[in-house]
Amino acid sequence: MPIEITPITEGDIPGAVTCIQQAFKEDPYNNWVFDQKTFSYTRNSHSLTLRCRWGMQHAIFRVAKDTTDPEHKVLGVACWLPPHPSDAPQTWNSWFGDWWLWLSQIQMNLLHGRGGLNTTRYWIWKAKQAEAQQEIWTDPSGYYFCNIVTVLPEAQGKGVGRALFSDVTDVADREGRRCYLESSRAEPNMAIYERMGFELKKEMVCDDNGEAITLFCMVREPKGEGVET
Repeated sequence: MPIEITPITEGDIPGAVTCIQQAFKEDPYNNWVFDQKTFSYTRNSHSLTLRCRWGMQHAIFRVAKDTTDPEHKVLGVACWLPPHPSDAPQTWNSWFGDWWLWLSQIQMNLLHGRGGLNTTRYWIWKAKQAEAQQEIWTDPSGYYFCNIVTVLPEAQGKGVGRALFSDVTDVADREGRRCYLESSRAEPNMAIYERMGFELKKEMVCDDNGEAITLFCMVREPKGEGVET
């Protein structure tokens, strides 16, 4: 399958939302942070649409398509946060983008509610994530952070995920920068990420009164000539 990786456009957003929702339907973290009995696909679609629009300006947001498909269906999605040197102040553009996203999410919550989101668990995760990154992120030049990577179930095993990763890891290699990700699935995800050069650095346990989820924090060192997989 000939795969093309391109920046996300407004027209790609519905397909990207569908891809993310399908790929994360059985994700352990997703099922922990959302009450599945009250989960709202409508609210979740609005939330993901906001994230896509924010990512068009402030992240490395990519979609994968089959170049021979006349319908240009989105087969995979990846959102990477670019590296931010520890001694560099936040730019005004980034600051306004964060505020736009925050205010848009407030408006969304007023219109659509929380959609099953367990806010207590969400903030447990954010606190643990901050602790883990403070411990792991020792490189002052910053990290490429793979925030989202998904592939439609029907397109898995066809090189789509590898292409989405290579789009950024090749750049990271040329720049000599590290990459970082968090996965809530040990199997089969960790073995896949290891083949792409990632190494486990920390198991991040988020515990809500005995109901816990483990996320696996992994780092990829820059490779001089890429990774053989």
